[in-house]
Amino acid sequence: MKPITAPDLRRMKERGEPIVAVTAYDYSTAVALDQAGVDLLLVGDSLAQVVLGHPTTLPVTMEEMLHHVRAVSRGARRALVVADLPFLSYNTPAEAVANGGRFLKEAGAAAVKLEGGNPAQLQATRALVEQGIPVVAHLGFTPQSVHAFGGYRLQGKSPERALEIREQALELEKAGASALVLELVPPELAAAIRTELAIPTIGIGAGPDCDGQVQVFHDLVGLYTDHVPKHAARYARVHETIGEAVGRYADDVRAGRFLRVPSTAT
Repeated sequence: MKPITAPDLRRMKERGEPIVAVTAYDYSTAVALDQAGVDLLLVGDSLAQVVLGHPTTLPVTMEEMLHHVRAVSRGARRALVVADLPFLSYNTPAEAVANGGRFLKEAGAAAVKLEGGNPAQLQATRALVEQGIPVVAHLGFTPQSVHAFGGYRLQGKSPERALEIREQALELEKAGASALVLELVPPELAAAIRTELAIPTIGIGAGPDCDGQVQVFHDLVGLYTDHVPKHAARYARVHETIGEAVGRYADDVRAGRFLRVPSTAT
């Protein structure tokens, strides 16, 4: 099957095909998600929290991101690999192009994601697109601005803020973005933006009326338990499964049963 490309995302919207997106941070997970039919693998800066144990996304570096993007790219055959530009890596158009280019040239990604829609972020988007680097934009709650927002808060509740997000979405589309992530915005706002844009919207905590949905892998399978967002959909409890499996292994070793018959392993 042919790999999905950034232009394919718009074609999927036009055909009414929902986009399935999940974060991935390593080779084995990328292989499993790709084989499961996921359309878009986002190597999110959320790895700072769910993989590296930081309290926010802010500490993760370009070198750390590159390391994980390389691993995911090796595991993806069909899915579009999108790499998050980390905090303070796209302050200027030149910096955005230099760092975004590294994700494609050195790590095998097919697109990059950046947060926000202010004039500087619009300039960065245009510069990336002009250099042939596809961009996925991100509006609403943008985790790199968590301190400015005062925490993990729904965005776009007031008419003024809702209008600002809608206007930024249109400007990002004009700047050449291939898709738009909408995070923690009211469902009615996400639905309105979806109808206004030709590019697809991918929601996370933004209700059902987007062109696709994205979830953090560790939330989806119940692997990260430090903080579970209200909008997270949990389809498994891998943290508990690992604990049970390793506990049984430890019991077998301590009881002298490991590698003996009969074994409690299955």
